Amino acid sequence: MHSSFHSTINAVRGLLAYEQLTGDESVRAARHSGEEYLLARRLRYRLSTGEPVGPWTDLIAYPYRAPFTLLKAVDHITEAAEHDGVAPDERAAEAIERLRAARRDDGRWVQGWRFGGDTWIAHDVAPGEPSKWVTFLAQRALDRWDRARA
Repeated sequence: MHSSFHSTINAVRGLLAYEQLTGDESVRAARHSGEEYLLARRLRYRLSTGEPVGPWTDLIAYPYRAPFTLLKAVDHITEAAEHDGVAPDERAAEAIERLRAARRDDGRWVQGWRFGGDTWIAHDVAPGEPSKWVTFLAQRALDRWDRARA
């Protein structure tokens, strides 16, 4: 069976939200299975060859849409670990450092992409511009990671 980074990140995010909202832990094993799929690949690489699965694994973008992005993955992995009461998995360390390295000298991150499709309103700044949403989400994820290691 082959899975997709895109469908897997969306499924595990949905399962985590369900757990958080209902307290129902019956989906936890399924969530962990999806997270293991991503973590076994260090949020970026093909398991078969070790090559990056695509340039989109480095995207830092908001709002979250269907595709997998670095920001969405790191945000989820750190949130899920916090929810489970454990430190985030070390296999996410390279992704964490890629996110950390993207921070500008002024402490902000820039919008990396705008996904296509119709929207009623613009949710954030144009690609290349400093983004308050990307900065918030990236810093929150890094804070979770760093707190777990303090």
